[in-house]
Amino acid sequence: MKILVLGGTGEAVILANALASKGHSVITALAGRTKNPARPKGKLISGGFGGADGLADYLRAKKIDYLIDATHPFAVEMSANAVAAAKKSDVPLTRLVGPVFAEPEGANWWRVKDADEAAQRLPNGATAFLTLGRQTLGAFTHRTDVRFLVRSIETPDIELPENFKAIQARPPFSRGDEIGLMKREGITHLVAKDSGSAQTQEKLEAAFMLRIQVIMIERPELEPCSEVGSVAEVLEIFAQLPPPKRRFFFFP
Repeated sequence: MKILVLGGTGEAVILANALASKGHSVITALAGRTKNPARPKGKLISGGFGGADGLADYLRAKKIDYLIDATHPFAVEMSANAVAAAKKSDVPLTRLVGPVFAEPEGANWWRVKDADEAAQRLPNGATAFLTLGRQTLGAFTHRTDVRFLVRSIETPDIELPENFKAIQARPPFSRGDEIGLMKREGITHLVAKDSGSAQTQEKLEAAFMLRIQVIMIERPELEPCSEVGSVAEVLEIFAQLPPPKRRFFFFP
């Protein structure tokens, strides 16, 4: 089958590799915010489609058999475009999104609705590890009474105040890596999004072991569509699907 994966997550790379290994023709589309992204098997394209209509046109023009939304659970606009485009082009859609994080017993996470509320909850004198992505750092720059640690693949998009320490590194990071980093930097608070990703899970486990306070930003509500929680579930769907009709050839 010819499959378009809307990527940008580690799970999207794993999925594209798995589908390609099973003989499917896979195209992975990225937003283009990272200059040197991890390259999955198959074709890789970068940049937007021009909204839902542009994505629908692409699905029809490239004769895509199946669309998979494997973007970040906080990519509200892209997920909405995927749902609309799938309906317009009559292409089946599945969203790959990991389950929400389970709070360990005794952890006492602070759950907030967005980055602005997370910034308000931080107490004076805290040392916070922000694991939210470069686009949301602006919500914290007014907190000059808090020390911040930011880690990203590329340089942040905005100029950060002196109370921010920015380091560049590329995942994956093990739980041991995260424990070591948090101890060296004297982290008191971890600010994270409820992404369901394995990388964030490592940070949460490290924070729990070190008794670091977690501030968890809850997921936004996405446009409803068929959802699965793991790469294995996506592969099971394709194992049960018949080949596309246009691949049948009849000879006299």
